[in-house]
Order: sequence, then C-alpha cells, then structure tokens
Amino acid sequence: MATKARIPDTDATLRGSVGLESSYRELNDVQLHVVAAGDPDDPLVVLLHGHPDFWYGWRDQIGPLVDAGYRVVVPDQRGCNLSDAPDDIDAYRLSNLTADVRALIHDEGQESAHVVGHDFGGFVAWHLALGSPSMVDTLGILNVPHPTVYGKALRSSPRQMLRSWYVWFYQVPRLPEWLLGRNDMANMVQSLEYTSHEGTFDDETIERYRAAWQHTGVEPRVNWYRGFRRSDSPQRTTVTQPTLICWGEDDVALSPSMAQQSVDYCDDGQLRMYPDASHWVHHERPAVTDELVRHLTENGR
Repeated sequence: MATKARIPDTDATLRGSVGLESSYRELNDVQLHVVAAGDPDDPLVVLLHGHPDFWYGWRDQIGPLVDAGYRVVVPDQRGCNLSDAPDDIDAYRLSNLTADVRALIHDEGQESAHVVGHDFGGFVAWHLALGSPSMVDTLGILNVPHPTVYGKALRSSPRQMLRSWYVWFYQVPRLPEWLLGRNDMANMVQSLEYTSHEGTFDDETIERYRAAWQHTGVEPRVNWYRGFRRSDSPQRTTVTQPTLICWGEDDVALSPSMAQQSVDYCDDGQLRMYPDASHWVHHERPAVTDELVRHLTENGR
C-alpha cells in the first residue's frame, strides 16, 4: 500500500523564532490555529490575512510590532491552513468571521485590540470596526476598500466589475474548486504570482503556501467568497477609530481610486499610496511595517 505523503508543518516552526508560538483555540464553535508573540500584558494587535494567505503572510510584521511593545496574535482564519474548515457556506459569512476575532480578543483577556487586515482580512477588519467599534482601538487596512465603497464600485464601475470577475466565478458550484485544486494547485500558485511583482514569492515560500492549502483544500477558501455574497452590510458606514490605509497602486484586482474614497468614510483616516507596489504591498514595501508601527504608537493606548 502506498504511503500518503506527509504535508510539511505550517505552524509557528516555519519561522524558527524564539518567542513565536502556536496554539489552538476553541473559539466561536471552531478551533483556530493562532500564532502569537510578545508579552501578554502588552497592548494587543490582531493581524488578519486574506486569500489565499495564512498566518505566515504577516511574518515580516510580527517582530517589529513585538519590538515596539505589542502583543501580536495572528490567526489562521477559519477554513485556512491549520484551523477548522466548516462545510456550510453560511459558516463563512462575515458575521461569523468577525465573531471569531471578537472571541480571540476576549480569549487574550482583552476587551479591545488594534486590528490590521489585508485583502479579505481587511473586509473582516472593516466589518469588525463598524459592527463592534468598542473592540477596535485602531484600524489598519492594506489594499482592500471600505465595504460601502466596494459595493458602490461593483454596481457602477464596469472596470471594477471586470477586475472582480473572480468573486462571481467563485459562486459557481464545484467548478472553482476543481480548477484551483488540479495539477497540485497550480492555479493557486499562479494567483500569487499574477497578483504580485516578480520576486515577491520565491520558490521556497510558494511551497510553504502550497502546503498550507493542502491542509484544508481550496473549497473553504472559495466559500469565503460565497459567504461574502450572503453577508449583511454593516449597520453603520463611518469608521470612528484612527485608521491607516496602505495601498499598492499596482493592484490588479482593486482600483486605487477606491483607496481615497475609503478614507472619506473615516472620521480620522490617513492614506499611504505606494507606486510600483502590488496587492501584496506589505511584502514589497518595508515602509508599510514602519507606518503600521507609527500608526499604532501615535494613536494607541
């Protein structure tokens, strides 16, 4: 009998850093894998990855935030890497994804946190700040628009509709999973390379991502977008917390015009645009990490 190939570890040992640890938390009826670092008594920062990412996407930000005096926790969001992957599409509604983050903050013994999100994790961060404002001290957003701005663009901008083709494609039953999972997830790899600048993801990093996708398969990640389409809009539109938006202008999926429009929905918003940077701006521009640390330090508790 053939022996099934072992999937490489994709927990905190990927970094091999002293003080970086993995745990499994029973939160909101799912088990989430969480990577954490820093003194538990320090102010809390929660970093939220997007698609097709996992906790490892924040590897370059964890250390500088800890050095700046923060406790940093980075969950694999439900359906990703080592976290549970419910079968029901409704499990991936934004109401459940934000509930996971609220439960994680409370599990850390805190009533609030600084929250930073990239890509789909940015949508979770926006919704958390709008739906549970008392739980978000400051908000950091990387290359994803305010939900109201995005909704308007999908209704009125043919260019953005075209750029967001994948959102509609992911609503098709079974076909996206088959296409993304075939040939050892070659199309998932291509999505990383297509949305980034050359050299952003080297061969070793891509293999780590491929291993993370193998743990749960691609269906739960597609279900994020199906759940997104079933999610309710936030009851309010104005973000009251200090907000920093960092945006790589070469994003192939999201128009940079939505960045400034998103700031207009923030009472205290700042925008940093990065020419010649892609959707993966925090991988390609070290200045983004510096801006995040400065944002938290100047506006946090």
